[in-house]
Amino acid sequence: MSIGPALLAFAILVNLTAFGLFWYDKRAARFGRRRISERTLLTVAFFGGSPGAMTARHIFRHKTRKEPFRTHLALIIVFQVALAAIGTLALQ
Repeated sequence: MSIGPALLAFAILVNLTAFGLFWYDKRAARFGRRRISERTLLTVAFFGGSPGAMTARHIFRHKTRKEPFRTHLALIIVFQVALAAIGTLALQ
């Protein structure tokens, strides 16, 4: 397996995981169950799950006003975009 398909498989997996964790946490919040820590949600977003996290936030209206969570997630996305831009420029 070359790096391309492996990277794509990882991206799909981590984004589905992020989406699922946000769904589960929203459901747990509604029913008064044990929640998933913000640290866990942000860690999954940091390791590539930010698109899944942002999609879930929008669909489930979850953690949309919670500070500093919102700011931390935004900073993770800025970091990832900057890293992608630097990586792209380095390959040219």
